[in-house]
Amino acid sequence: MRILLVVYDNDSYIHWFPQGLAYIASVLRIHGHEVVIYNQDLHHYPDEHLTGYLDAHPFDVVCLSFIAGYYQYRKALSLSEAINRSKRRPLYLIGGHGPAPEPKFFMDKTGADITVIGEGEETVVELLEAVGSGSPLAGIRGIAYRDGGQILVNERRPLIADIDSIPFPAYDLFPIEYYRLLRMPHSNNGDFIMPVLSGRGCPFTCNFCYRMDEGFRPRSTESIIEEIRLLKRDYGITYIAFSDELLMSSEARVTELCEGFLAANLDVKWDCNGRLNYAHPHVLALMKRAGCVFINYGIEAFDDQILKNMKKALTTKQIVQGIEATLNAGISPGYNIIFGNIGETRETLQKGVDFLLQYDDGAQMRTIRPVTPYPGSPLYYHALEQGLIADCEDFYKNKHLNSDLVAVNFTDMTDQEFHAALFDANSILLEKYFSRKQSATIEQARKLYLESDSSFRGFRQS
Repeated sequence: MRILLVVYDNDSYIHWFPQGLAYIASVLRIHGHEVVIYNQDLHHYPDEHLTGYLDAHPFDVVCLSFIAGYYQYRKALSLSEAINRSKRRPLYLIGGHGPAPEPKFFMDKTGADITVIGEGEETVVELLEAVGSGSPLAGIRGIAYRDGGQILVNERRPLIADIDSIPFPAYDLFPIEYYRLLRMPHSNNGDFIMPVLSGRGCPFTCNFCYRMDEGFRPRSTESIIEEIRLLKRDYGITYIAFSDELLMSSEARVTELCEGFLAANLDVKWDCNGRLNYAHPHVLALMKRAGCVFINYGIEAFDDQILKNMKKALTTKQIVQGIEATLNAGISPGYNIIFGNIGETRETLQKGVDFLLQYDDGAQMRTIRPVTPYPGSPLYYHALEQGLIADCEDFYKNKHLNSDLVAVNFTDMTDQEFHAALFDANSILLEKYFSRKQSATIEQARKLYLESDSSFRGFRQS
């Protein structure tokens, strides 16, 4: 079959490499399908451009994958309109974390014919074999589909146990010269950056997480090293952004990876998502030697009761010890803090602000956002039970209008009080961030003019 994979534009200058679609493209091609990529992200095509493209180029299938954000939801609706207006509309498939928890709702809204639920590499191959042969879809696990006037949801497909068996993303089908211009903490102007998955899933069960796949499945160190070598050789990549939810899934796992990187002499910078439970000095020292420059930590709150309410499996003592050890190792930590989970108050918010003021090294601009109960998360179903959300449509149509505004208020504050508290907190954090930038720029000027610093190359925004 001839298949079009749509990479949507999220209004960024540089976009994250669409790893999920690249994996799907790889397996489709291996099974004999012709795959074409529609890069709306690169070209900033208006949504209606897709209609004309489909009218001018025949395809058997068009696929759109998206996550659960408010922007992505509205983008999916707009692109779906463009697809459905085509005079040569192909079979329309959707997938991703967005539609997976509520496939009927998303199929009703988008007009899609089929939803791929969960991991798609095995499902999409079996699905297209059935479509091509005219076989019934009832026995294909991991999909929702239209049957006359009904939308039927089949049972979930088991997770792929051996993820080393999944082929590398089809990098050659994508404009890597564009994606490698992504900037990450402590990258320089000469770095070329690409994301890589070191595993899938997460062993933890935070109440705000909408990841539906249980457990953690690591890739082998050998497979990861092979992929990094390919990226270095074919695309000049010098910095790897490990994009999976949790590279630091255990001390043993991190140790094996880092020792493998050192033995392979990879010589790349890298960053990852980490857990402060495992941020021990000897582990961090090894990560630093292996090229790690930044660890993004999901702290979420700096109050032990709120952390317990979140089912974060973390304490404030562990947070402080882990952050101090990270800084002492010469690795820059990233701090994610959210506000508004069950039991939160102005006081718990202030604890988060105080923590950031004490430990943030300025590597990233950090603000505090409200927690959002995305469909699929335990917090979403709690909101349904408490009558805080009527249903999925209420969430997307009336509640989740912006990621920096409260969608569902789990606190005792009014929404107005909630936003006022966030304004006060983020005003302090923004003033600190820009004050640091101002001081650094003035120091540049001092060295330039008072010390004749010949290495100066102009005042630049960073």
